[in-house]
Amino acid sequence: MGVTGPPGPVMDRDEVDRALARLGAEHKAVEDSLLALQDHAGRRLLEGAGLTGTTRDRWQSTERTITLLWAYFDAYTAALHDAREVRARRRWPGREELAELTDRLRGESVHVSGGAREQALLSERFTLEQLVRRMNELYAASLDVIVTADAVWSALPARIDLLAAELGRTRSLAHSVGVRPGEHPAGDELESITAELTALRSQVVSDPLAFWQPATGSSAPGGGRPDTGRYDRAARALEDIRREIEAVLQVRQDSEDRLLRVRDVLSRADRTLAEARTARGEVLAKIAASEVPAVSGPPTVLHERLATAAEYRRHAQWHRLSPLLDSLEREAEDELLRARESLTAVTAPLAVRAELRGRLDAYKAKVARLGAAEDPLLIERYDAARRMLWSAPCDLRVAEQAVLRYQQAATETLSGPRDDRGNQW
Repeated sequence: MGVTGPPGPVMDRDEVDRALARLGAEHKAVEDSLLALQDHAGRRLLEGAGLTGTTRDRWQSTERTITLLWAYFDAYTAALHDAREVRARRRWPGREELAELTDRLRGESVHVSGGAREQALLSERFTLEQLVRRMNELYAASLDVIVTADAVWSALPARIDLLAAELGRTRSLAHSVGVRPGEHPAGDELESITAELTALRSQVVSDPLAFWQPATGSSAPGGGRPDTGRYDRAARALEDIRREIEAVLQVRQDSEDRLLRVRDVLSRADRTLAEARTARGEVLAKIAASEVPAVSGPPTVLHERLATAAEYRRHAQWHRLSPLLDSLEREAEDELLRARESLTAVTAPLAVRAELRGRLDAYKAKVARLGAAEDPLLIERYDAARRMLWSAPCDLRVAEQAVLRYQQAATETLSGPRDDRGNQW
């Protein structure tokens, strides 16, 4: 958002024209800023969230501020329109028109009815400079609330979810070694951390502004960082418990640890294969004329052998368990590798499509930078390639040919002689 020029004596025609041009540019900048504020993802989240506490109060105030901003902008628009009409009366304005234009452009000519501020004024009068300054202030305050809430929502809930997932794995591990609530202090602490993370996430989602630390001395919207104090304390507590459980695990023999590792590898292989099966369906739906390899089912034989190994350990049949564990460790790693290779092979068409999209947009940017963006042939070939790449199902072979045709046309167009500004002669 911009700032108008200072007031002064009666303006001449050139000063008026320059002022109107500057005001038109400022009008466009203000409008773009307001529309961006309207479409900001953080604003949409705030409008749809069940807010509480500080965030609820500040967002209610911000919604009123945004409404007032639009009222100011409408008044600014009307004032600019009226000034342009006065200027359009005569090509060579006389003294009377210049005096009127000076008053409109530099005087308190903007009247805003019904503006509600701290003093509950029924109406306000501004110079254009004052109005732009006021809109800048309200815009910065509104943007600060939106950006701040969005920053907290973008940072903390995801981190809390990751910590909660780690907590779930730690609890499962704790149960496996007999660390349970009411039976071990670490089990009670795990329950306490679970309750804290549940409450913390709920509060972050409903009142994100309560978890923001403004930067000292910063006046820029969104200056500061999320307050992660409670999260950090929970993470440290969980890490302490995890170390304690690991100490308990060390009491067990090496065989249990090896079994857990094999189980984890097989679990990752299962998840990878499940992801590959899901990805295969997506590829078949989005990519045409492409051979997508089949995805094998879960390694049930290995899971059965893992269950046998657990039974050997339970019954202390170490002589049978040792060779079985050796083969299970090798075969589980091989299975995970095959699952990853399967996922890579299945998603290869999507990678090809992404590469073609990137190449197409890169050439378009180059064409635009060198001043050939309006070339009809380039526009036609770009649109054709883009339709192919952003349609479903996408025929990669045809799309690649379309991208190559656009590249060739762009190369031919850009290979001609150009002036110092990049324009073709």
